[in-house]
Amino acid sequence: MTNDTKRTIRTAVQFLVGLAAALPLLVHASGIPETAPGVGVGLAVAAAVTRLMAMPVVQRLLPGWLRTDEESTG
Repeated sequence: MTNDTKRTIRTAVQFLVGLAAALPLLVHASGIPETAPGVGVGLAVAAAVTRLMAMPVVQRLLPGWLRTDEESTG
């Protein structure tokens, strides 16, 4: 699997984790202004997961098909 494919899969996983965290807030909210906290939570969680997945210690814990080369993550 190429690094580009791995990065695409990782980005999708990160997005889905962020969306899952924000989903209860988004469902509960009924209007656009009320969804802002849900969107903020989703973006914050997605950003946190992205940073975590870039850490070398987490890279070693990920399955081989989700790991990226050390040189290309820096």
